[in-house]
Amino acid sequence: MVFDDLVELAGLEPGDPVLEIGPGTGKATRPLAERGLHVVGVELGKGLARVATERLAEFDNVEIVNATFESWEPEAGGFAAVVAFTAFHWVDPDLRYTKSAHLLREGGALAVVDTRHVLTEGGDRFWIEVQDDYDAVVPSDENRPPPAPEEVPSFEREIDASGYFGAVTVRRYVWDVTYDADEYLAVLDTYSGHRSIPIDRRLELYKRIRRRIEERKDPHVRKSYVSILDVAHRR
Repeated sequence: MVFDDLVELAGLEPGDPVLEIGPGTGKATRPLAERGLHVVGVELGKGLARVATERLAEFDNVEIVNATFESWEPEAGGFAAVVAFTAFHWVDPDLRYTKSAHLLREGGALAVVDTRHVLTEGGDRFWIEVQDDYDAVVPSDENRPPPAPEEVPSFEREIDASGYFGAVTVRRYVWDVTYDADEYLAVLDTYSGHRSIPIDRRLELYKRIRRRIEERKDPHVRKSYVSILDVAHRR
């Protein structure tokens, strides 16, 4: 749904050139390529760029470049769209919109997708209860349940304030993923915030979280996410 809406709102057609900022391992690049778009992905991480290149080798309409978006200078601009999936907030704020607009052809679109963990009405109370474990092991004022989907801001105000783009269309998509204890702890251990916790406290936190999940009647947790799509065309 997100990709179909992005293509529709950006006015993209098969064969259009698209720049993707921070494709990572190419998870979002694939559906763009499958829709016939010619994608150039600019990825900062050398290892991630290598993985994306390998995973997308079947597509002759995909090129992965190992560079920073801020320093990368293409041989030709005129992209039909500049897109980013959960990577736009890493781009230098002074260049996010200036460079995106510079790389777009007239009327080209900026499309930004940001995804956040949220707590929906009637959602899994695990995310409230587990705060006790964080408070016990890694106390912080930042320990709090996730926000409601409607409380997560989009990039709309920033895009408007840049002056480079017309009206912003915003769409929100709420979706769930269910994890058992092993699956959820594996996900947690990919988060930089958790990886930065000293190992003894991190293991203690994980032990408490595992116990909390496995002691549930149904030993799973349901994690809700909101993906926010912002699309605006270059003036």
